[in-house]
Amino acid sequence: MTSLINAAKERLIDNRLAIGMGVRNVRGSEIASIMQSAGYDWLFIDLEHGPTSIESAASICITSLANGIAPIVRVPQGDLNLGTRCLDAGALGIVMPHVDNAKQAATMAEAFRFKPLGRRSIAGNYPHFGFKSQSAKETTTMLNDATLLVAMIETPDAIENIDAIAAVPGIDVLLMGTNDLCLEMGIPGEIDHPEVSTAIDGLIEACQRHGKWAGLGGVYEPALLTQYIDRGFQMIIAGNDVTLLLDAATEQAQFIRNCDKR
Repeated sequence: MTSLINAAKERLIDNRLAIGMGVRNVRGSEIASIMQSAGYDWLFIDLEHGPTSIESAASICITSLANGIAPIVRVPQGDLNLGTRCLDAGALGIVMPHVDNAKQAATMAEAFRFKPLGRRSIAGNYPHFGFKSQSAKETTTMLNDATLLVAMIETPDAIENIDAIAAVPGIDVLLMGTNDLCLEMGIPGEIDHPEVSTAIDGLIEACQRHGKWAGLGGVYEPALLTQYIDRGFQMIIAGNDVTLLLDAATEQAQFIRNCDKR
């Protein structure tokens, strides 16, 4: 039987940080090899924002599987069909944005888990196993075990319902979408606002009560990021393709421009 390992989930189980990279505009599959070499554990392949197609996402997923970095795809809010297609195409997890209540979380878990945990349909010849055939029992058991289901918490309603969301079986991670939460609160960009800090504490406490992992996105300033990690976040989106490329390219260009002034 072929083994199947989700590098992000393994680190979470070991109580270590699982470091992710947002993939929004880079659509070549080599991004998986590059980010694995850079030391990341998982890719946040974004189909909610940006131009990436399911075909590009599938290519990145397959390359990720070959390189030992976990491909996790964010789909648009409520798009269960796209989520199951991404899982069939090689994803090892789905991020669902704007999960505001327990019913939405339960619907997500039902759609993306095989029985007895959910009602996901079986396809066969999955890229996770090199497209080799194996028994339905082996396939569904291994995919259920390896798949991470991530509910994004991005609204005051979600914060109010955080304990009920965290209690839903089949959900693994509650991921704080800090920037959208700030927008919904009427404090855009104020990721260090006391209301955000209170929401973060509530999310982490709910995760601890119900045996879930806490995830964080949208916070990149080192001091604030360190503070939030110290409070209990484990699954971290550490940046995205455009920002890292732009920052590195800007720094290098500025260095060369300064040489021109000598």
